[in-house]
Amino acid sequence: MNKVIYKYLIYGFLKTVMNVVLVFICLGVILNLFEEIEFFKKLDDGIRMSVVLTIMFIPNLIIKLLPFIIFISAMWYLLSIRNNTDLLSLKIFGFSNIKIISILSFTALIFGFVILLTINPVTSAMVKYYEQTKAQYAKDIDHLVSINKNGVWIKEIINEKLMITTAKKLEDNFLFNVTIYKLNDDNSILQRIESDKVNVINNNWILKKATIYNFYNEKNKIEEKNDYIILSKYNLNQLNTLYKNLDTISFIRLITEYDDLKQRGYTKQLLDERLNYFLSLPIFLFLMVVLASIFIIGSVNRTQNLYYIFISIIACVVIYYFKDLSIALGQTNRISLALAVWMPIIAISLFCSIGVIQINEK
Repeated sequence: MNKVIYKYLIYGFLKTVMNVVLVFICLGVILNLFEEIEFFKKLDDGIRMSVVLTIMFIPNLIIKLLPFIIFISAMWYLLSIRNNTDLLSLKIFGFSNIKIISILSFTALIFGFVILLTINPVTSAMVKYYEQTKAQYAKDIDHLVSINKNGVWIKEIINEKLMITTAKKLEDNFLFNVTIYKLNDDNSILQRIESDKVNVINNNWILKKATIYNFYNEKNKIEEKNDYIILSKYNLNQLNTLYKNLDTISFIRLITEYDDLKQRGYTKQLLDERLNYFLSLPIFLFLMVVLASIFIIGSVNRTQNLYYIFISIIACVVIYYFKDLSIALGQTNRISLALAVWMPIIAISLFCSIGVIQINEK
């Protein structure tokens, strides 16, 4: 009998989760599709590209919203079994409030780990495709930056000449092991400039001990210059922005390629923040089920449904902004980024620990 009840609770809860996910997917498609259509409106295949990129973008958005999806799902499911008296029947069969909450919470916990190990690698690849494809159609296609296993690649037009920059990594204010190619209109190489270290804090790059190979002037074919200045459209803040978008890096890749990512220029601080975000996700889902249970399962008065739904929506908004505030404190070095990720979870845990004790007495 217990196995039947376990299956009833788990399957019913997961079915509700899937229904809520579908609702969020539909909302996400509608909202994002209009944005993509506006972006591709001048292209002949704009509708097709808009649909494709929307499909690539939405799954990652769903994972970001997963804690709130789980919260709404748990609230919806608990309301349904309470209103049809299934909750009362479960108590007759010896299932206490704590036991019911535990079953649903651990289901959410396991669901979170499944998402990280199976779905997240796929969504990360989809986001990467989304960004690469959209960059190809961007208005400033002549000015692109790419970060891959070979390092940093920058393509830009300076004074009507194409300039391609390659570097091993970005660290602090500098690009390291830099090679810069300046090309003519016919793609012939005008100059090749090499430097071990380039200060990119502003748009006037300063190359330390630059070696310049001139292919247009035989008299001064090779030059050696210290603190050689080159104008670029990119500076440190713009380059750092690219490293802050870690949606293209999956949980598995972050673990297996952690040192390699640091070598490419991703800071240890950002990588640790992302790792803690992934590790905290299943626990976040666990706590959101407990939080929904505190709002719903503690009362048998059906007339209070709208009241609990309203309170739950307010709770979602508060958690969302508290999470953003915590990350902002971490990014401004008021607290560590690892603590910033875990602070909302610690706060929810404290609230849930009090609420669970109260509803278990009912």
